[in-house]
Formats: sequence, C-alpha cells, structure tokens
Amino acid sequence: MSDLFGSDKGAGGRLKSPLTQGYRPLADRLRPAELSEVVGQDHLLGVNGVLTRMLKASTLGSLIFWGPPGTGKTTVARLLADASNHHFEQISAIFSGVSDLKKTFEGARMRASNGRKTLLFVDEIHRFNRAQQDSFLPVMEDGTITLVGATTENPSFELNAAVLSRARVLTFHAHEHDSLSALMARAEQVEARQLPLDDEAREVLIRMADGDGRGILTLAEEVWRAARPDELFTADTLQDLLQRRAPVYDKSQDGHYNLISALHKAVRGSDPDASLYYLARMFDAGEDPLYLGRRLVRMASEDIGMADPQALVIANAAKDTYDYLGSPEGELALAQACVYLATAPKSNALYTAFKSAMRTAKEAGSLPPPKHILNAPTKLMKEEGYGDGYLYDPDQPDGFSGQDYFPTQLGRKKFYEPVDRGFERDVRKRLDYWEKLRAQRENE
Repeated sequence: MSDLFGSDKGAGGRLKSPLTQGYRPLADRLRPAELSEVVGQDHLLGVNGVLTRMLKASTLGSLIFWGPPGTGKTTVARLLADASNHHFEQISAIFSGVSDLKKTFEGARMRASNGRKTLLFVDEIHRFNRAQQDSFLPVMEDGTITLVGATTENPSFELNAAVLSRARVLTFHAHEHDSLSALMARAEQVEARQLPLDDEAREVLIRMADGDGRGILTLAEEVWRAARPDELFTADTLQDLLQRRAPVYDKSQDGHYNLISALHKAVRGSDPDASLYYLARMFDAGEDPLYLGRRLVRMASEDIGMADPQALVIANAAKDTYDYLGSPEGELALAQACVYLATAPKSNALYTAFKSAMRTAKEAGSLPPPKHILNAPTKLMKEEGYGDGYLYDPDQPDGFSGQDYFPTQLGRKKFYEPVDRGFERDVRKRLDYWEKLRAQRENE
C-alpha cells in the first residue's frame, strides 16, 4: 500500500533525510485522495453529512470552512472540486493582493465561457481586509466562482456580513482521540512498521498533537527519524525527545469546554475557591487569558446583571488590565474579577428580560413607535402629528410623566422582573413606585 503514496525510506527502512531528493513529508503522502478517506469530520462527510448531501443534490454553493489547523480544510476543498467537476484554484490571503484576485477572477470568467466552473479556495480568508472581501461579491453572485474560504477565526467577527450572507459556514472539528489514532495506524500501514512507542507513550503522542491531524503525522515522523534500532520510547523519554509537554487539556475540545463550564458554574454558584481553582487550571493549561477575560465579562451580565451593575465594570477593567500588563502581572486582575463575580449577588433577571424582548421584537415585526415620542424636524411631520402631546419627564411632578412608549398595536409589555437581592432590591422599589404613579396619571 505504501507504493500508492510513494516511498521515502532509504536502506534499512529508515526515513530519508528531508534534504534527500524526492523527500515528501508523511502528512503530504497520506493526504486523502477521495472524500471517503477523510477522517474526523463525519458531521460533514459521513453518510448524512452536510457536504455529502450537497454533492448528491449537485447543489454546491459558496462555503466558509471554519476550524483549527490540521483538520483537513484545504484537502476537503480540493476533493470537493474533483467530486463536483470544478476547476480547483487556490490562493492565500497572506500572499495575495487585489491584482492577484483580478487575475484569478479573469481566469474563472474564461473557464466559465468555456463551460467549466471554478472552485476558488482562499486560505486564511479572514486576513483579507473588508474591501478585498467585498471584491468577491460580484463573482459569487453571477456564478463566476464557487468560493470556499478557510479560516481559523470566528467568521462572525472576521468576515463581512455580505460575504457571510452568500456563503454557508461549515465548522471543522479538531481531531479527537479516535481519528488521531486512525491517522497513526494509517501512517504505520504506509510505513509498514509500528511506531516505537509503548501504550502510554502512544497516548502522550496523541495529546501532543492537540487535535491537529497534520501534527500527529509530523510527530510520528520525528519519532521514526530519532529512534535507534529496537528502541522503544516510554512517555517520559518521548517528551524528552520531542521537547514538548503534553497539554493539560485540549484547548479546542472536551477539556477546554469542561473546564470553562466548571468555572462558569462555580462563579454562578458563589464559590470563590472553586472559581479560583478552575481559573488556575485554565491558566496552567495555556488558555488565552483574554478568552478568560471575555468569559468573565459574559458572566457579569448573564448571572449577576443588575443585582450588582459594578460587576460588569470590574470584569471589563480586569480584561483591559490584562491586555495592558500581559502575563503574569495581568492574571491577578482576572483572578480579582473572578472572586468579585463569585461573591456578588446573582440574578438572571436582565438576561431573561433581554431574551423575552428579543423574542417579542422578532415576532411583532416592524411596528412604528407612537407619534407623540417621535421628533418633528419638518413642517410636514408636525402636520402629521409627530411629537404631539409629548411630556418632558424632568419637567413633570416627581420627574415622571407615565406616558406609554410602546407601539400602539403592541400595547404595554413587561420584560424585566428584578429579584429581591442586591441592587435589584432598590430597582424594584423604583419600578413599583413608578408603576403606582403611572396608574395615577392614567386616572387623572
């Protein structure tokens, strides 16, 4: 079977030096030749996978592949082009500019005039600026190209809304234990020999790959290159050999999500000690501290909200402090915010109110506000009744007019129900007082 991929072994079955003529890295030789050979992305390429269904229906549209490195984004794009009879064209946003895009689009137009469709694969598409991204829109709309962009960054933040509206985002998952093991087994089959690792060392090598399919094959190649005849590596000798530490947890898979979930639950459960423990676990694992800062900001709004509005201020300040100081000094500010949030009164009243308001806004449609609260900068608008009857609250008794601000067709709604804890206890008193005044004003 190794002949299918070409042989890179010299006399004695040892890997050739990278300097040897004709050398090809193991990851390149094991690159799948068909979509059915791709492992680790069954949600896309399995029997009921999204891409499988697209190909069967012959409805391949523009796509954005979002996922960590080494998950097969480039390979799948190339194989998609083959499977859908598209010409495959590849560019990188790192090395390409506007002139390169123009040449690529012209080539695609020429092929289209001859009846051949073009799949344009753009690696690191998020590195294109907004204007460059906009240049894709006309050729996407008229069918000149089928765009497949690859990115490791969240498309919602890094790509133009116009591009996203014309493409479907497909998420590539980091490899899990089983798919990394399958890649190791495939490498051993191609090389016709076992990796010189004991059982524990094999598990360590999988963890070192950190969900990267290309990474596991590169590491395997390093092991074969370094191994002496009849040598068997243990977990300790493997880590000494490769000079890297097996990650405490996989930052893009279960370990990451389990620990951030534990941290969030500990903060929500008002346990500062457990909160600090999980925060420290994630620091030790190499998590991006700014990611943790963003999560703390989210907790301040979701789980504390108006029960202690200062929580959001402190969480934001901690995130900014880390951004200013960096590690290790800035980490203490995140720890301070973590403890503050854990010891703050908890309320999800704001979170619940916002979800309810969003649901009503979507369901009720584009209802106009009542005319009395609309400005009337023109004579026509004044004649139409804009601003008629508006009462300026600071001039009213008690600084409260009691007017209705909801669209007439909708009627008054109640979304926010403060709890009887923390600062919201005072907020509830104010709302009850205003409700009483509103009833009085309506009866006058």
